[in-house]
Amino acid sequence: MKVVDAQIHLWTNDKAPPHHRQEPFKFDEALRQMDAAGVSQAINCPAIWDPDANTYAAEAAQRHPDRFATLGWFNLNREPDSRFLDEFVGQPGMLGLRFVLFTKEQQESFAAGRLDWIWEGADRLEIPVGFMLPVNLYGQLASVAARYPHMRILVDHLGVSPFLKIPDAVAHLDHLLALAAHPNIAVKATGVPSMATDAYPFLSTHAVLQRVFEAFGPRRFFWGTDITRMPPSWKECMTFFSEQLPWLTGNDLELVMGRAVCDWVGWS
Repeated sequence: MKVVDAQIHLWTNDKAPPHHRQEPFKFDEALRQMDAAGVSQAINCPAIWDPDANTYAAEAAQRHPDRFATLGWFNLNREPDSRFLDEFVGQPGMLGLRFVLFTKEQQESFAAGRLDWIWEGADRLEIPVGFMLPVNLYGQLASVAARYPHMRILVDHLGVSPFLKIPDAVAHLDHLLALAAHPNIAVKATGVPSMATDAYPFLSTHAVLQRVFEAFGPRRFFWGTDITRMPPSWKECMTFFSEQLPWLTGNDLELVMGRAVCDWVGWS
């Protein structure tokens, strides 16, 4: 079974936030840990705290094209420029984009449509775009999905904040499940152990995962880790899905563990 992690971060500086590891996480170390855990490939979302992370992502993908691909980011305050967008996604291994709508200014720009030039470009190029955004923007995200049907959207971490535990972590779940009505929206089941209230195999999360899986199906529900903020090992994050969810078996398991996300982001 091909195992593909739907989200990791690579970076080279020492500016990581407290909930991630504090040392740089470079591709050589990532490869060692992936090999030890049995992870075939990983989609790198360049760390937003490292201004050189996109350049480093291109280096990782160029040196190891069979192991790393990238969903990159850029400053959302820049002026609309379709040529820039085309050149940006033309970098080695750059399959699409991923944005964290963290600040009030970013969220207002999204809601007001000032970022539509990016979604128009993604629709034209038929590339994936990942989002980490608050639940109050889900309605706008649904509108973007409807207006740009060739843009394949990914919602990070099941929409769960890295700082919350069940039940608070999944208070938004009905709103997330409503997004399944849009065939170009998928979810990453990444970082799930962080919301658990118990140790491996994180039984407190199983019912939540099954609800999301049943709503989105195996082709729009992707396993992953966000490994640099996970207390459990990479192997435990993997076997949690591959061995401990009795309703996830056979072809569905193979899709969730890697095949589906590769199809979604266009990583052949």
